[in-house]
Parts: sequence; structure tokens; C-alpha cells
Amino acid sequence: MTIKVNNLTGGYGKKAVIHDISFECKPNEVVGLIGLNGAGKSTTIKHLLGLLTPQQGEMSINDVDIKEDIESYRRNLTYIPESPVLYDELTLEEHIYMTAMAYGIDKKTALERAMPLLKRLRLDNELKVFPIHFSKGMKQKVMIVCAFLVEPAQYIIDEPFLGLDPLGIQTMLDLIVERRNNGASVLMSTHILATAERYCDRFIILDKGKLVAMGNLDELRMKTGLESATLDDIYIHLTQGEQYE
Repeated sequence: MTIKVNNLTGGYGKKAVIHDISFECKPNEVVGLIGLNGAGKSTTIKHLLGLLTPQQGEMSINDVDIKEDIESYRRNLTYIPESPVLYDELTLEEHIYMTAMAYGIDKKTALERAMPLLKRLRLDNELKVFPIHFSKGMKQKVMIVCAFLVEPAQYIIDEPFLGLDPLGIQTMLDLIVERRNNGASVLMSTHILATAERYCDRFIILDKGKLVAMGNLDELRMKTGLESATLDDIYIHLTQGEQYE
């Protein structure tokens, strides 16, 4: 199951924010989407989710084109946003059931999948609680549970660590690794480059709406001539034009 982006140009209205971007996310890999604020990461993700209409380009998952069958396309992915989006009128349990309904998963299966996730995130005693009583970190953990119970082929995760405590961050990373090892593909936008360097298999680096580099760490080192550089070093070199010995 592969997500493919070819020559994607788009943005908001007639204003293009991203320009001629092409990449793939393949099974069994975590791809880090890296860039400064305003580089085009969120705009790229919104196009991938079908929330924005591209000016040009193609997007598909497992050869299902988003333009031809957006519902089938979306059923192959799940999304964790930077800021949690929950409904005050629904309990945690009802959020789980609502997610299950959207993906055609029966309630019994959804709860069976959710319970181990809830226990790992210490939310297993909060099923009947409304999210208005949750901290931001707890709300983000609800988003994680709902996303991972779907068990899709493709995960799209936007700045997943904001507001999470150390337990939540490590659980999130463990889940990402587990799903990657089980054949899923993960596209993860993050500013925490040390974590990205440790957990991502490849990197897509955006700057000013353009793709400036793509590859694993060794390939990026070769491209930049920075033989022993960290991802931080490479990122600054590519986006700020600084030279390193």
C-alpha cells in the first residue's frame, strides 16, 4: 500500500503555497516531513486529506486516485492533527464508536482494539467521561486512540508530540514503530528533529513551498557533503544556506 504524490501544486484559492512536489510513502517505513513554519507541511497534508483542491498534480493510495474515488482513498488512511478535535457532547467511548462507524468497524471490534491503547495511555478508566474534563494532552491521547484503532495502511500525523507528557510521547513512538513493522506507512510532520532522526526511515525536506531534499540520512549527508552531520545540521544547511566543515 503506497501513497503517491506527483507534481502537486496547490494552496488556498488562487495562491500557490506548495510547488511541484512529488514523493512516495511505502509500506514498512516512517517518513519525516520536515520544514520551517510556513514551508508548506500543513498545506501538503491538507491536500493529502482532500481538504484542499490542488491546482495541479495527482495523489493516490494503492492506485486509488483521490479525484476518482475520494471515499475509498480516505478509508485507507487515518490522521492525527496537531490540535485535538473532539466533541464536547460525546464521551470518550462515543468518540471511539463514531470513529468505528466512519470506517465500517463494528462496535465490539472497535472496543477490543481500543482497550489496549487506552490502557497504554492510561485512559481506560475514562470511557464515560466527556472531553471537556480532559487536559489538552489527554485530548491528544484520545485522537491517538481513535486513529490507531482503525488500523489503516497509511497514517498521516501532524506534529504529534505537542501537549503530550513523556509517557504519551513514548507510547506514540512505540505505536508508530509497531505499525510500521506490521506493514503500514507513516508520514509524520515534526519539528523535533532529534526524534525524527531516530525514528524515521526517510525524510522529505520542504522550504518555501518546494521540496529541497529527500532521502534517508546517509543520502542527505551525501547530497549536502556533510559526512557526519545530524539531521539538524542538514536541515539548517538546506534551509538557511549555512556551510559546514
